[in-house]
Amino acid sequence: MKSESFKRGLKDGIPVGLGYFAVSFTFGMMATAGGLSIWQAVLISLTNLTSAGQFAGLDIILAGGSYWEMALTQLIINLRYSLMSFSLSQKLRRDVPWAHRYLVAFGVTDEIFGISVSRPGQVHPFYNYGAMCVAIPGWTFGTLAGAISGNLLPDFMMSALSVAIYGMFLAIIIPPAKKNRAILAVVTGAMAVSGLFKIVPVLSRVSSGFVIILTTLLVAGIAAYFCPVHEVGKEREAHGS
Repeated sequence: MKSESFKRGLKDGIPVGLGYFAVSFTFGMMATAGGLSIWQAVLISLTNLTSAGQFAGLDIILAGGSYWEMALTQLIINLRYSLMSFSLSQKLRRDVPWAHRYLVAFGVTDEIFGISVSRPGQVHPFYNYGAMCVAIPGWTFGTLAGAISGNLLPDFMMSALSVAIYGMFLAIIIPPAKKNRAILAVVTGAMAVSGLFKIVPVLSRVSSGFVIILTTLLVAGIAAYFCPVHEVGKEREAHGS
């Protein structure tokens, strides 16, 4: 059972690892371009496994932000992983030891969570270990390749490749924004608020870390109030009554 689950996780994790390699390549280039050493960039990727959190954290490091900014930014950006872990824990058998649960939680990312919850029935921890064995090296070696290339490639190519991460973010937000007006409003609102922090003289003094925190809390809070997500079961009960 362990061997089969592990092999299945390896197979399902291959596309995830390849995608991570491409995205983390940009992180490696940006980290070394900002003054971090190659091994510092690699260590960050090896121990964090969070794309958005790492890029936001890198901005704070390069801007000389405080530990409070870093802690709050990472808490807000990565809070979704706690919710994913709670959900994924329901897919594990109740007799799974806590040590396995902690290891599975360490490797929870958006993509690994997606392939895990889509599995029919209960998920064996070794399925996640298999996916992690592909995803983690993909993210780490992608960072290494990008960090090394950043010291070798010419400046014009570095500038071209540095926009890859923004292409990834656009690919994430554009499809759902076309289908859901609430998501479109959130994206537009976040752009507007972050733009104000750049344009308004007083607001422009706020550090980049707190800009991320304030923008996230403000826009997400307004969206949650005006566009709440109703549970399907409760809606059906309401209509039935």
